[in-house]
Amino acid sequence: MIRIALPRLIDGVTRQGRNLLRRYAAGAFARRTGGSGSHAMRLERLAHSLLSGRGEASGVLIATELLQIYAGATTDERLAFFRLLAERFDTGATALDAAWARYKADGPSALPALAQAVEAPRQELFRRLNLAPGGTAALVGMRADLLRAARSAGGTLDAVDADLLHLLQSWFNRGFLTMRQIDWSSPANLLERVTRYEAVHHIRDWNDLRSRLDPPDRRCFAFFHPAMPDEPLIFVEVALTRGMPDAIQSVLDPARAPMASADADTAVFYSISNCQPGLKGVSFGHFLIKQVASDLKGDLPGLDCFVTLSPIPGFIAWLGKSDPALAEACKSDDFDEEARASLTARAIEYFTTARTADNRPVDPVARFHLGNGARLERLNWMGDTSANGMRQSAGLMVNYLYDLANIETYHEAYANDGAVILGDPFRATMRQLTKPTARAMARNRR
Repeated sequence: MIRIALPRLIDGVTRQGRNLLRRYAAGAFARRTGGSGSHAMRLERLAHSLLSGRGEASGVLIATELLQIYAGATTDERLAFFRLLAERFDTGATALDAAWARYKADGPSALPALAQAVEAPRQELFRRLNLAPGGTAALVGMRADLLRAARSAGGTLDAVDADLLHLLQSWFNRGFLTMRQIDWSSPANLLERVTRYEAVHHIRDWNDLRSRLDPPDRRCFAFFHPAMPDEPLIFVEVALTRGMPDAIQSVLDPARAPMASADADTAVFYSISNCQPGLKGVSFGHFLIKQVASDLKGDLPGLDCFVTLSPIPGFIAWLGKSDPALAEACKSDDFDEEARASLTARAIEYFTTARTADNRPVDPVARFHLGNGARLERLNWMGDTSANGMRQSAGLMVNYLYDLANIETYHEAYANDGAVILGDPFRATMRQLTKPTARAMARNRR
């Protein structure tokens, strides 16, 4: 009896001792940094203490306290904290000048010191904040706040964002991510997140969600990070079909008859949603699509076509700048042949000639898929007749095709030259236009 009870007694005393030490340390720290004052002042004191501390245990306590205070801070107090990071935790010009002078004098042996001088102290602050339980998720949330604050900060917070993004890109690189399938048997909290994060085609209710996850011809895959195991980073919804669909209405029709997955020859990526605003600029989508395509091909050898059914979110906004009358008129579905031809011609122009300053398509979805190595396969008339589809693209949708044998070739053409690779169906639509319009389009396309 004594032999059995003694280890338990020792373990209980040890746990109580740890808890008392933790509470004492937290209280001592609060007295040392001042428990009163505004959130902004306390955040500043804690940030300096976290950087000046050396012990890991005390660092965890301070990081935890700082993140707790940040969570309770107002929008203005968080903005003040970001400005503090920009002004007082920036690279020291004097130290940087000295390190650069040593590098010029001593060469490569002085490079480590130069690299240390270049790094702003706030990067180390972010690293130490990551020591706190839930620190990674808290920093992702903090960057979402930072991005919102930066919109009205006139560029003063750009360096802070660049430092935090640099760390997040390292922490969330592909090697740390795991892909998991989400289905109707997944935990309820995860299903709720899918409903909340869906960014392309609104999920109306649980029945709508079930129709996307439960049938044998539907799949959903997501990337997760070990520090945020219950939070999807990005997910893609897949429909298994016969042939390439030209309208989202048929894909999402709740009354459709599901088919056996083995009978499908096409995998349709019809919705891709980024779930964490704080991870903007951290690329996941191209890894996810390629892995999903590869895994589906392995499970279902009959699949020979991997294609999207994608919205055109920027089309009407772009059209409104050059032809506001047409943009306004095409928000209804009442088109005559002349209006349809005009709208189709402008859509082709939008994809093939309208460019950003860095010679990329103006459409963000096009940049994403073409950058991944897809080709622009087909333009679909009245592909999305929902209110949102009519508002943003006059009902038009497109298919981007992932030709697994040519993905790298297409990617290189786009990355090096900004080339938009066109599929035969898209070219056929161009040929169906009036000859003068077709010739004009042909002169301008790549």
